[in-house]
Amino acid sequence: MSKKKPTFEESLKKLETASEKIRAQDVPLEEAIKSYKEGLKAYEECRSILDEAVQEIETLTR
Repeated sequence: MSKKKPTFEESLKKLETASEKIRAQDVPLEEAIKSYKEGLKAYEECRSILDEAVQEIETLTR
């Protein structure tokens, strides 16, 4: 069973949530590290989606 690829908006929301958790002053170190890893994964998903969009736009404008 394949996992559905998240949309840009879903990944961006995950990234924002992770960022908010990291910036919270009362967050334990372990939770901050976990949030950082989740944020990094969400960032990579956003970057991948944006790269694909750029490629598609370049293809369409040729």
